[in-house]
Amino acid sequence: MSESQLNRDPARADIVRLIPALRAFARTFCRNSTDADDLVQETLMKSLANLDKFEPGTKLKSWLFTIMRNTYYTRSKVLGREAPGTDEPVSGDTPMPATQELSARTREVQRALLKLPPHYREVLTLVAILGESYEATAEICDCAVGTVKSRLNRARHQILHELGEDTVPK
Repeated sequence: MSESQLNRDPARADIVRLIPALRAFARTFCRNSTDADDLVQETLMKSLANLDKFEPGTKLKSWLFTIMRNTYYTRSKVLGREAPGTDEPVSGDTPMPATQELSARTREVQRALLKLPPHYREVLTLVAILGESYEATAEICDCAVGTVKSRLNRARHQILHELGEDTVPK
């Protein structure tokens, strides 16, 4: 086994350990869980095919998230040109809403998240949900740390506004 193969095997194991984080990040881009899983799979295929381009000493998670982000945006451009149909059920029937308060609130939050512009949703997910640092998020999103903080602040305010909780008690 060559030295480069020895260096890649630990990275492969680290990639496998990062699959749950990749799935969570993919859900920020894709509403449909199947589409999110497809995005994770494509990211994994690209990362394994280009593992020799990964620079040891850098953050593997950031590298993978960047691959996913670029893959999603490339895919979006292609789909935008193809203009696919809607995700509406053919029958026109909609599922009954849940009666449990927690389920209803969860859906409200999900809807509010989906209304965010993609760059706000991406930063909010990376920092608030996945616990990435501002610096790592800036690297993944290819922007300045100040931009990350600004997007995060705007995302939080927009979510609170969508949920009707943006009023300050007097």
